Amino acid sequence: MKTGGQLVVEALEAQGVRRVFGVPGESYLAVLDALHDSPIEMVVCRHEGGAAMMAEAQAKLTGRPGVCLVTRGPGATNAASGIHVAQQDETPLIVLVGQIERGMRGRDAFQEVDYGKLFGGMCKWVAEIDSADRVPEMISRAFHTAMAGRPGPVVLALPEDTLTEMADTAAAPRAEPVDSAPTQAQVASFGALLSKAERPLLVVGGSRWTAESVAALQLFAERLTLPVAVTFRRQMLFDHCHPLYAGDVGLGINPKLTALLKDSDLLILLGDRFSEVPSQGYGLLGIPDPDRAVVHIHPGAEEIGRVYRPTLGMVATPAAFLEAVAGLSLTAKSSWAARAEAAHAAYQAWSTPPDAIPGDVQMGRIMAWLDERLERDAIFTNGAGNYATWIHRFHRFRQFGTQAAPVCGSMGYGLPAAIAAKLQHRTRDVLCFAGDGCFQMTGLEFGTAVQEGAAVIVLVVDNGMYGTIRMHQEREYPGRVSGTGLQNPDFAAFARAYGGHGETVETTDQFAPAFERARASGLPAILHIKLDPEALTPTRTLSEIRAAGKGK
Repeated sequence: MKTGGQLVVEALEAQGVRRVFGVPGESYLAVLDALHDSPIEMVVCRHEGGAAMMAEAQAKLTGRPGVCLVTRGPGATNAASGIHVAQQDETPLIVLVGQIERGMRGRDAFQEVDYGKLFGGMCKWVAEIDSADRVPEMISRAFHTAMAGRPGPVVLALPEDTLTEMADTAAAPRAEPVDSAPTQAQVASFGALLSKAERPLLVVGGSRWTAESVAALQLFAERLTLPVAVTFRRQMLFDHCHPLYAGDVGLGINPKLTALLKDSDLLILLGDRFSEVPSQGYGLLGIPDPDRAVVHIHPGAEEIGRVYRPTLGMVATPAAFLEAVAGLSLTAKSSWAARAEAAHAAYQAWSTPPDAIPGDVQMGRIMAWLDERLERDAIFTNGAGNYATWIHRFHRFRQFGTQAAPVCGSMGYGLPAAIAAKLQHRTRDVLCFAGDGCFQMTGLEFGTAVQEGAAVIVLVVDNGMYGTIRMHQEREYPGRVSGTGLQNPDFAAFARAYGGHGETVETTDQFAPAFERARASGLPAILHIKLDPEALTPTRTLSEIRAAGKGK
């Protein structure tokens, strides 16, 4: 006989879970007690939002569900930010929530929440385990559900008395995602569409990728000399130095890539939904008729035809699709290679950092130095803000498993993601880029990094404002600054106060030696980069944006 708490931990072990992230709560003490005797590592976080983001980031980098443990009521609501990331980013996530005792339901008991109503709109499944003997069944289903089709978050509530109840039952076997694949007829139709196309473009994204399927993607593109673009914050899916890489279809898109998309006569959307950001506000394709030939391949059947009616839709994972089309007898056209060459040249010009921006810190030189200095397997994480453009536009990702960034645009994501990445890959460099506003959303998780010995290097790009909002504000209401200024601490001193390494960078020349000292310290580190407020974006100053604002 085992307690429900022991059965929960035993079930997680059976699923191959090595690490869980959470904030302790009295509602799931029995689980915490069972973890005491388990090889599973409990990463103690400072806030449930940070814990959920860490679990989501680990899932991004491994393909297996990340697991987050939070307590009832405020603990669960705090975790909502990370759950939303998992939903929009199509990431498998399991959130285990402590819950009130079963006999107290419906009385508005202490910290009582109806989790079905709270999370039902952003989770694939929300349920409560109402008896200890159902723990193996429910956790097995949670893992299957989180990974199946379009991956996403699952929330399981654990009533306190369920966790202390005794039962004699065994854990279920390890869950594996079920692949979906195109039919032979669909493969033949795809071959016919591609053979007729003069200006095809392959756009890849989504979450059901592995190192092997990324390699298969490159082989497929090389065989047909197809230009390949990636969707927003999915840049690790194709080597940026490869001659077929056309750039990322995200915020601040290269106008020449926009033109390439509009000019294509066959758009192959592989793995992603082509939602608001990559579609440039749903403006690149007609809805529901895309106005051109579109092949949409996605593992979730509900996504095919949801917004765009494709010429050909296939419910398939990227790996299954690429395996199915590998044997197609197709001949590349010379026009395809010419378009790919021109697209890559346009990307190279677009991704060359600017020579100068206002102030004594030149982020372009810093980005160039990092690309020269770091190994190809270095992992970059970030949250949201104008500062992220320095990574997305000017860093050249070279391989799979090197990026953790929120497609949903959540601030505060970079530091928790970096901690999860470093715990997963201790020997690799892990860099977190964060704006001053972004960092302060989850900055207390730096204490988690110190406690866990996760030697991340955080680059806090400080311009004293919520820069993205200020940019929009100056464009819409020039000169009327309201609600976007920030009075910031000494972030380097903040790092040292936690027992980490901290330095301030006020000139470009100070960065390289500061970075090397941070790296050599073996400690979690913050480099506080003082950016001139005029350098609002890599290519436009605050004054220029204000002058171009409405009514000017």
